[in-house]
Amino acid sequence: MPKQPEALWISPNPFVKCFDTPLIRYLARHIKLAHWEYQQTSDEPSSLELALTLLHDYLKSKAQPLHLLGHSTGGLLGLLYARQYPERIKSLTLLGVGVYPAIDWHVHYYALLGLLPCDRQIILAQIVRMLFGSQPVYPTQGLIEILEQDLSLSLSPHSLYQHHSIAPSSVPVPLLVCGSEDDIIIDRNALRGWRPWLKPEDCLWESPKGRHYFHYFYPAP
Repeated sequence: MPKQPEALWISPNPFVKCFDTPLIRYLARHIKLAHWEYQQTSDEPSSLELALTLLHDYLKSKAQPLHLLGHSTGGLLGLLYARQYPERIKSLTLLGVGVYPAIDWHVHYYALLGLLPCDRQIILAQIVRMLFGSQPVYPTQGLIEILEQDLSLSLSPHSLYQHHSIAPSSVPVPLLVCGSEDDIIIDRNALRGWRPWLKPEDCLWESPKGRHYFHYFYPAP
C-alpha cells in the first residue's frame, strides 16, 4: 500500500507551476508530498467555490490531516480551506500571499488596464517587470505568453469587471507566511500586515530578494 502523503502542494494555476517546481522537488526529498492541481477550461467560470469543493473531495479521503502549502492563488485556496475545515489541516504555508489574501498579479493587471491606454501586450510586459524585474526581449516575450495563458485560463477571484476582496483574519491552524522584501505584487506592507493576526506558534519569513516568485529565484541553486 502506498504511503499516505504528509503534505499537499495546491496548484490552481497550471501555466505558472513551473516556478513552483524547484521548491516542490526540494520538499519532496524531505517529506511525503502530494501535488493537487486544478485546471479549468475556457468554457468554465472562474470559481473559488468549485475549486474548494474539489479540494475538499480530495482531502476528506485522507485518513490524517495534511500540511497545506501554496503560492498566490494556491495559498488563497489553502487559507480558505483551513478556515472552513481546520480539523483536516496540520499547518498552512502561504507563499506570496498578503494580509488581504485575494490580491494577486491579476489585480495589478486590471488596475493598469484601467489607467493606461495601451494594448494587452504592453501591459503584460509591465507585469513581467513587476514579477521578475527587467528582462531581455526574448525572455520577456516568453513570460508574456505564459502570463497571457494564466490570465485567460487560470483560477483567479478577479476579472475585468469585478475585483474580489477578502478581509484579514487569523487562521485556526499553525501558519507560516513567506514573501520577498522586493515583491511588488505583495509588498512589505501587505506581507507584514499579517503580524497582528499571527498566533504565538505562527511565523512570518521574508526572503531578501526574489520578487513574487522568490521561491524559484532565491536562493540560487
